[in-house]
Amino acid sequence: MPAQPDLFGPAGLSARPPQGVTEPALWVRRLTIWRAPGDPVRTIPLRPGLNFVWSPDPADVQGPRAPDAAQDDVGHGAGKSLFCRLLRYCLGEDRFAPEGQRQSIGRAFLTGWVSAEVLLHGRLWGVLRPLAVGRGHVAVEGVLPEQLFDGLHAPTGMAPLLRAIEQQVLTPAVARRMPSLRPHDAWRVALAWLTRDQECRFDHVLDWRAAESDSESPVRYMSNARKLDAMRLLIGAMSQDEMALQEALAARTETHKAHLQDSARREWACDRARRSIVQSLGLRPDEVPAGKLGIESLRQSARQHLARVSEVSPGVDVSDLDGLRRRSREADQHVLALSQQQAALDASLPLQRQLLAQLRGELPSISVRVRDAEVPACPICEVPIDRVMAEGCKLSHKLPDLAALQRRHEDVVQQVAAQQGVVDGVVAAIASLKPQLSAAISAGDRLRHDLGKAETLHTQRSSAWLNARRLLDDIQRLADEWDAWEQVQRQAGEVATQIETDRDQLAAFRDRQATVFDRLSTHFDAIIRLTVSPTASGRVSLDGHGLKLGVQFGGERSTPAIESLKIIAFDLAVMCMGIEGGTHLPAFLLHDSPREADLGQSVYHRLFQMVAALEETAHSAFQYIVTTTTQPPPELQQEPWLRLELHGAPATERLLRCDLP
Repeated sequence: MPAQPDLFGPAGLSARPPQGVTEPALWVRRLTIWRAPGDPVRTIPLRPGLNFVWSPDPADVQGPRAPDAAQDDVGHGAGKSLFCRLLRYCLGEDRFAPEGQRQSIGRAFLTGWVSAEVLLHGRLWGVLRPLAVGRGHVAVEGVLPEQLFDGLHAPTGMAPLLRAIEQQVLTPAVARRMPSLRPHDAWRVALAWLTRDQECRFDHVLDWRAAESDSESPVRYMSNARKLDAMRLLIGAMSQDEMALQEALAARTETHKAHLQDSARREWACDRARRSIVQSLGLRPDEVPAGKLGIESLRQSARQHLARVSEVSPGVDVSDLDGLRRRSREADQHVLALSQQQAALDASLPLQRQLLAQLRGELPSISVRVRDAEVPACPICEVPIDRVMAEGCKLSHKLPDLAALQRRHEDVVQQVAAQQGVVDGVVAAIASLKPQLSAAISAGDRLRHDLGKAETLHTQRSSAWLNARRLLDDIQRLADEWDAWEQVQRQAGEVATQIETDRDQLAAFRDRQATVFDRLSTHFDAIIRLTVSPTASGRVSLDGHGLKLGVQFGGERSTPAIESLKIIAFDLAVMCMGIEGGTHLPAFLLHDSPREADLGQSVYHRLFQMVAALEETAHSAFQYIVTTTTQPPPELQQEPWLRLELHGAPATERLLRCDLP
């Protein structure tokens, strides 16, 4: 179907400031580099409107090469990017160069400073910042920067200026909602967008600061989603309600993620516990119903198993295990007592026998003495007494005591009989103890055997019972874990439903903010038509996948040059909205060498001619600063547009007018 002809043609680029606005809400009037207080190295005046800082490439300069031109001047290394970074530094960026370059500049400018005259809603702010470490920063309203050298002993820091910008330009409501970590990061986020790094090469609309720039900008740690939220806040395409909903959606998304992780963990735990219980019960997996229904089946099987292992084995009495242990101990004690008694008897028997032998050894001598006493003889002459009595003895008159000897003989005989009785008693006791001890040992062995068997069976039965009981506990835990898993699944589903509702509401918010993107697309389309071709068109859109920049020119165009042009056109379209007062941004923009290698020079020139056409005769409500190696359009290579011309050689033509150590 042929396209319907456009009877009125595309609208041109138009950006009219509100009534009474004659200059940007924020712009820089002058940037000065000082070797020391009172010793300026270079002063760069700037103006509202289009400003060029140009470092010409000799190959691009028309006409013969000047005779005094340096042979090693290639248009690069003159200080264009350093100029941009110093300007950002004076507007609140924490650092003005990578670490190595900062150290080199600090050594060359030990007492050096950079200053800027910043106009905020027409009121002057003097900014003075050191080029070397160890000194304070000063930002004071209503004072020229050179006057601030007298107050270096009392640095104010950059907070007064940053606070004023956030209150007077961004507005406190937007500043509070901006994604930031430190005070006044809201303006630093906006500044990163308004003054993109050259190292980003205009690759993506949300690439603002490159890591190698070492700027310490807060956007280096922000995701594209958060930078997009910041961008929408700054252009007025996000309401307070949407911001709150966005925060709630982010929190719910994290909660949903946590629920899904918890659900996966609980599912794994339930499956693992179920397989372990099935294996312990000796069942096959296909015998157990799937899902929660299988838990009750497992519980019934576990109860039957518990009943089986609770039965007492036949012939085994484990009902009075303590009594059996007590009887075994008593048997052991009885064996010990009998053993001790036998040992005592065995030890006393030799002594008793020895005593008996001694007593028996006395009997012969006593018997002889009794017999001799009955027929006594003279102990001196050994003549029988009866003869002596008859004839008389002239030598002895002493006779033995027969009665005493007889009594002694009777005593020894009795002692021998008594000792024999003792020996016989010991022998009889030993003979009697041996079968008792043997029987006691046998009884003790039987009791120990019975006790060991009873304890083993008791342990086995107890272990089986405990295992069966533990299975029931495991099944209960499985049921509880399953309930918790189902609850987490329900919660995840509820949160997912709420997330979808939130996304629908966010889409509705985006639809209500469509007028902002329509106006942005109008400017973007006009810029594309004026720079690329009248038959080209551009469109800015926002959907659930992010911000989209489209260029139609004989179909959708997407080349490196077109991609970088899209970003430049987008920034300029936002600047146009800033001119109209439709954003929370100043109509201020700084582009460092925006031309890609294959971007046509004619397109590049038309871009700046279009911006120059936005300037008013007496004043302009925007400030667009461009550093470039490619020559600007010939008519703009002069004042008031050309503010500074730099060269890579000699050193005095560079930004700092010297070689760095």
